[in-house]
Amino acid sequence: MRNIYLVPYVLWIVLFVVTPILLVVYYSFFDIEGNVTLSNYQKFFTPVYLKMTLSSFWYAFLITLFCLLISYPTAYLLTKAKHRQLWLLLIILPSWINLLLKAYAFLGIFGAYGPANQLLDVIGIGSRQILFTDFSFIFVSVYIFIPFMILPIFNALEKLNPSYIYAANDLGASAWMTFRRVIFPLTLKGVKSGCQAVFIPSLSLFMITRLIAGNRVITLGTAIEQHFLVTQDWGMGSTIAVFLIIAMAIIMILTGQRKRGDLA
Repeated sequence: MRNIYLVPYVLWIVLFVVTPILLVVYYSFFDIEGNVTLSNYQKFFTPVYLKMTLSSFWYAFLITLFCLLISYPTAYLLTKAKHRQLWLLLIILPSWINLLLKAYAFLGIFGAYGPANQLLDVIGIGSRQILFTDFSFIFVSVYIFIPFMILPIFNALEKLNPSYIYAANDLGASAWMTFRRVIFPLTLKGVKSGCQAVFIPSLSLFMITRLIAGNRVITLGTAIEQHFLVTQDWGMGSTIAVFLIIAMAIIMILTGQRKRGDLA
């Protein structure tokens, strides 16, 4: 009788996870003329698409790395802050704003006459081409994804038993050694969850590559959008999506939590 409560969950998974994946796999075996073929998979392993794949992983890695470098100390300071809930709310608030609106806001900020270039003029550097560069793409991507890195790390730090830190201090460990041998290993679950929440969507970015990077940055997400909406080659777009799904599944397995004793 208890299994009846699983029905809505199973239906949701079947309709909105399994079925779309099966449809993507199905369409990947058709060319632009509707003929059954394996040429899409052969084409994916050509230098053009392999370079695009490496580029996607490289940018996703950079976005995740910068998010982590900023988020960990930020989350640590938040655990020490007096009004931490208010600060958390301020960090989460931007994620409630539509992604397209945020992208257009940065078009103004990084534009030739925007605040960023005005600041460069004031400090004597002079105007620079900020938009349509790798810097602008990574900066905006980090801004968008950083709340999803901060929250799981903050939760992990909040759950950390302070007695372990006190014990390390009593044993004469330095601040760096305490962090390296105690704090970071015990909050690794939060780090993995944050990296997973940032790296996976970073692989399939397409709107930011078009608006902020001016299509100078081409990712797998951009290629899928082009094949589905521009060239109408659904087969090739689906093939790229299949490999993207496989990559995401591998990342989820690698960053997944293994069942073992948790000291925290």
